[in-house]
Amino acid sequence: MSVPSSDIDLFSDEVLLDPYPYYAQLRELGAVVHLPANDVYALTRYDVIRDALGDWETFSSAHGVGFNPMVNEALQGTSLASDPPQHTALRAALTENLSPRALRGLKGQIDAKADTLVADLVESGSFDAIDSIARAFPLEIVADLIGFTGEVRSHMLDWGKAANQVIGPLNKRTAESFPIAGELYAWCSTVTKSDLAEGSIGRGIFEAEERGAIPPGSAGPIIHQYLAAGVENTVSAIGNIIALFAAHPEQLTLVREDFSLVPAAFNEVLRFWAPINVWGREATKDVELEGVTIPAGARVAVCLGAGNRDPRHYENPDEFLVERNPVDHLSLGYGIHGCAGQGLARLEAHAVIDALARRVKRLVVGAEVRVPHNATRSIDSLPVLEVVPA
Repeated sequence: MSVPSSDIDLFSDEVLLDPYPYYAQLRELGAVVHLPANDVYALTRYDVIRDALGDWETFSSAHGVGFNPMVNEALQGTSLASDPPQHTALRAALTENLSPRALRGLKGQIDAKADTLVADLVESGSFDAIDSIARAFPLEIVADLIGFTGEVRSHMLDWGKAANQVIGPLNKRTAESFPIAGELYAWCSTVTKSDLAEGSIGRGIFEAEERGAIPPGSAGPIIHQYLAAGVENTVSAIGNIIALFAAHPEQLTLVREDFSLVPAAFNEVLRFWAPINVWGREATKDVELEGVTIPAGARVAVCLGAGNRDPRHYENPDEFLVERNPVDHLSLGYGIHGCAGQGLARLEAHAVIDALARRVKRLVVGAEVRVPHNATRSIDSLPVLEVVPA
């Protein structure tokens, strides 16, 4: 069987701003589509994507998850860009303080902060939802959790955004972001235990290195992952929560009438608008999928957003329905490389949804502003013009 091909560029401005029409085109061409513009084989359908994410031996992360050699080299030594056995120890250190048990004590604090934040904004009557909630809330949570102090806190947003931006190919966005991402790489290579607040997760990572639980020199790269993923990806997800509930107030009403729907609502937000559109992998051998052979050594684009809207798997996938509760969505990955920080992200997102449902009946918003980003599909600005309190 010949390989379907398309001239779609996954990293062009028009695709990054609204990828879903293009994903639909690719899904119709096949489960695997060759994209010469990106020199990748794109996985477009749910079942193929989930199987590939679960098969790390065939679809390896060891040569990097990005789409340019510079970022893949920079990410070496992280759990993101490694496979077992190296990945196993790095992942254990990364998740030690992010398990449900470890995070349980934080829930009350996070819920209270979200409720206070939303209550104050409702009283103000108008605000930019991205600056005031989507950026402000996870920034505070992650900074305190990891133990960032002093000037570093002021760099977190820029560093997190750039760290994701450079995952793309060597386009203009990547080139402009590498110097900023380089500041993060440089800081992570020199940070010490004493630079981080006592009792923080960051200090715990250095203590794991001291007792030999992770290889020497691994603490900095692990902290890099906490910041890069814990800030920008969560900013994207929370911004999407607000935008979707503003556009679909009847769905917010459903949550207000039944707060047990809060987790389901977040799952549906993640399915409907994946925070990360595409991850890279490398085929370690010739592999046949749906009659198409991907050759050994080929770069593979795992299109998470495309799989999440696959009508072969989800009924009416282009509708936003909180009662759907798609627990099997692809946005947080699957298998050994599933998002390590998803427990914390869920705590933050659930707290925001809960606070919105309790405090807000309807949000009247202006036009959302999106800018192309190589990795994260996020809203740059979302003015709330009026709040109708619950």
